[in-house]
Amino acid sequence: MARYGTPGIFNSDRGSQFTGAGFTEVLLDAKVQIPMDGRGRWIDNRMIERLWRSLKYEWVYLNAFEAGSEARKGIGARISDYNGKRPHSPHGLLTPAEAYDTSDQILKAAA
Repeated sequence: MARYGTPGIFNSDRGSQFTGAGFTEVLLDAKVQIPMDGRGRWIDNRMIERLWRSLKYEWVYLNAFEAGSEARKGIGARISDYNGKRPHSPHGLLTPAEAYDTSDQILKAAA
């Protein structure tokens, strides 16, 4: 907080390093909200965990990258495909990019 300022919300998993009194007291004293509702909050991370699983098993493990720059380029291309070309069932078979654009339009219309 000294370096970047005080956040309004500190969102984390429920690991002991984030739930201990010493850590949470600092946040509460600074009037930072700590949204740790629910046990484990697996639902908070399920989408990103699915992305990393797909990326590892469908791309990283199947390609022997020779250099970090090669891995960066290949993984970047795969993430672009994942977001822009691959339909996802949680989005009604829209790509994440289409789902984001649709929700953005709905929010703009509501405003």
